[in-house]
Amino acid sequence: MIASIEGQLGEITENSCLVITSGGAGYEVGISSSLLARLPEKGENVHFFTVTVVREDALELFGFETWDERETFLALISISRVGPRTALSILSTFSPDDLRRLVAEDDPISLTRVSGIGKKTGQQIFLELKYKLKGEVTPGLTRYASRPGGVLQDATAGLVNLGYAENEALAAVKTVLEKEKGLDVGEVLKAALKILARSRA
Repeated sequence: MIASIEGQLGEITENSCLVITSGGAGYEVGISSSLLARLPEKGENVHFFTVTVVREDALELFGFETWDERETFLALISISRVGPRTALSILSTFSPDDLRRLVAEDDPISLTRVSGIGKKTGQQIFLELKYKLKGEVTPGLTRYASRPGGVLQDATAGLVNLGYAENEALAAVKTVLEKEKGLDVGEVLKAALKILARSRA
């Protein structure tokens, strides 16, 4: 099994990228949308931890930024209702720490935030996930700040773009997220703007 790959970033698609190794071989690597958004420019050097998935009709390579993400992907695809693409969708929405926190908080409903996962399927995945995830939550991280581009960061950036000071915006967003879980960026922005308006009244 190929456990990691390093090389020059080539073409980029909606859910994968081409990695050209120093030997000249090119590998198509499936990646999460969150990692896709953080890729460097074409031609830059990249390194991924990888998992090779062999099926009757295909041999696919999937890449991850950290070993923890790779191990979480392996745990996810070992669940009966989760294939590689669904596992990537889950990791596009939740970091490994997010998933461990969902388990710790007994929160299967949040899995329905992943496209294609309904309430019943989410509960079935959650039941198996409880016994397959390894490791502990990183101290000091919240569900919303655990990955770059998460709700906390995006909502804060939106408020800053509207002219609010960063510390003021961050405090308002944190207040909203502490009161309500599972909100998207738009919902957080609306609630945070109300808080900021009251504080300036």
